[in-house]
Amino acid sequence: MITAIVNFPLPATVDAIEAKARFEKSAPMYREMAGLIRKYYLFDGERNIGGGAYLWESREAAEAVYTPEWRKMIEERYGAAPVITFFDTPVIVDNEKNETATF
Repeated sequence: MITAIVNFPLPATVDAIEAKARFEKSAPMYREMAGLIRKYYLFDGERNIGGGAYLWESREAAEAVYTPEWRKMIEERYGAAPVITFFDTPVIVDNEKNETATF
């Protein structure tokens, strides 16, 4: 498992309401995306940062999505290029399912 943290500066005009609207508009493109297990949209209004936390089956699945075209789409939508940081995810605690998974 791989976790990718993606973030980018937001324009000063994008508040929490606008960020949520933009995120909701983009959400359908991540539904049933190959290799994507879960995505959390992120918003920090104090620092004007947006982004996402993605849980992927593999780094290859993530990199298949984070193409130059995807990066350009993010830059055009939010006004700045995304920064992507990858992490191995060896253990996941899921309190909803009351389980811990290791990989």
